[in-house]
Amino acid sequence: MRWCLFAWTVIACGWPAPTTLPAAPPLTQQQGAEALRRAVDFFRQQVSIEGGYLWSYSSDLSLREGEGRASKTTAWVQPPGTPSVGEALLAAYRNTGDRYYLDSARETALALVTGQLKSGGWDYRIEFAAGDRQRYAYRSLGENAGSRNTTTLDDNTTQSALQFLMHIDQQLAFKHKQIHEAAVYALRSLLRAQYPNGGWPQRFAEYPDPDKFPVRKASYPDNWPPLHPDVDYRSYYTFNDNTIADTIALMLDAAVVYSEPAYRAAAIRAGDFIILSQMPDPQPAWAQQYNNQGHPAWARKFEPPAVTGGESQGVMTTLMMLYRRTGEKKFLEPIPRALAYLKASRLPDGKLARFYELKTNRPLYFTREYKLVYHDRDLPTHYGFQVSSKLDRISQQYQQLLERGPDKSPQGKPQVQRARLTPSLQAAAEKVVATLDDRGAWAEDGSLRYQADGKSPSRIISCTTFISNVELLSRFVGARP
Repeated sequence: MRWCLFAWTVIACGWPAPTTLPAAPPLTQQQGAEALRRAVDFFRQQVSIEGGYLWSYSSDLSLREGEGRASKTTAWVQPPGTPSVGEALLAAYRNTGDRYYLDSARETALALVTGQLKSGGWDYRIEFAAGDRQRYAYRSLGENAGSRNTTTLDDNTTQSALQFLMHIDQQLAFKHKQIHEAAVYALRSLLRAQYPNGGWPQRFAEYPDPDKFPVRKASYPDNWPPLHPDVDYRSYYTFNDNTIADTIALMLDAAVVYSEPAYRAAAIRAGDFIILSQMPDPQPAWAQQYNNQGHPAWARKFEPPAVTGGESQGVMTTLMMLYRRTGEKKFLEPIPRALAYLKASRLPDGKLARFYELKTNRPLYFTREYKLVYHDRDLPTHYGFQVSSKLDRISQQYQQLLERGPDKSPQGKPQVQRARLTPSLQAAAEKVVATLDDRGAWAEDGSLRYQADGKSPSRIISCTTFISNVELLSRFVGARP
C-alpha cells in the first residue's frame, strides 16, 4: 500500500516538489508611458468628437451620456466633461514632457472654442453636427449663429471651461490666437455680467441693466408664497451649486495668469456681495438665491425661499479662501455669527437641514408630491434635504487662519514638481495598467443613468476613471527615483 502525509510528499512518495512561479517583474516607466499613450490614443481616436468628451459611454461606444442622453456629435462641458479631460491631458504633458499630450490638450481646448457662445461662456453641451449647431449662438458661426445664447455658471460649467482655457493659454505662452482670444472674451463677459452689488446670476444671455438691480442688504420679505410660483430664477444672485464660489476662484486665478487687476477687483466685489447677502438676525447665514430686492426667493419647485444649511457652509469656505488670497480681514468677519447660528440649528443627529424657514428657523421639507411640510417622512430621493455638518472643521480652519494669516500671492506659471517613485505609486500604476484592455480602454462594471429601461449596459467607459488614471499614470511616468 502506497500512502503518505502531504508534508512527506517529496521524500516518501516521490512526487514532484511544488514550484513557486517567479513574481512578475515590476512595471517600468517605459511600459507605463506606452500604456498611457495607448489610453489617450483610444480616447482621442474612438471616444472624442473633435476634441470634445461626454461623461460616460457603453463599453462598445454605442450609448453615450452627459447629464442626459447624448449623440455621437455632442460633447459635454459640465465636469467631468470636456474641460476636465483637457486638464488631465495637460497634466500628462506637464508630468511627462511629451508634446503629444500638449497637442491632445490643445485639440480639446479648440473644441471648447468651437462651442463658446456670443454671450461669452458655455452651455452644458456643445453640438458639432451642422443641423444641431445652427440652433446655438456660437461665436465661431459668426452671422450664421442661432438664437440659443445662454451662458450657464451652474455646476461649474463655464468656469471649468474658462479655467482650462486659461491654463493651456498660459502653457502656450499666450501665443495661440484662438485660445487666447476665447479666454479673454469669456473673462470680459463675466465682468460685464457681474451685478452692481458684486453677485453673479446662475445663467445669462445678456448683461444686466444696473437700474434693475439696486445694491441692497439682504433682508426678510414681509411674506413669501408657500406654493411654487411661475418665475424665471436664472437671473437671481445664486450661491446654489457653488455658482459664485467657482466664479470668485476663477477670477482670482485669472488675475494672476493675465496680470490683470480688474479680475481681482471683480472677485473682491463678489466677496463684498457675500457680506451684503448675509441674513440679519435671527438667522445670520445665507440663502441659496436672492431676487433683486435682496430677498431669499424660490428657484426650482423643491428650492424654497429659506436660509440654507448646505450652501451656507460653502459660503464660509469661500470667505476664508478670499481672505487667504487677498489678505482682506473683512472677509472673516461674517463667519463667527454664522457658525454660532448654524451650530445651534443642527438636527438631533448632528446634520443640518438644507432649508430653514425664514425667521422661525423650522426645518423645511418636501413630500414626493412636492408639498412643502415640516417633517422628513416622505422625501423625494433626488435631492439632499439634509446635509452633513462640516461646522467643526470650518471652525478649526477659521482659527488656523486667524493664527497663520493670508497666503502669499501665487506668481507665474504652475511649477511642476515631479512625484517620487514610491512603492505606493508603483503599485497604483501597475493596477491601472493591468485594467487597460486591448483597445487601450478602461472599461469597468457600471451602468448608464439616462438610458431607457433595459438599455443600460453592464460595462461602461467613464471619463472620471480616465481622468484619474491618466493623472496617476503620468505621475508615475514622470516620477523621479
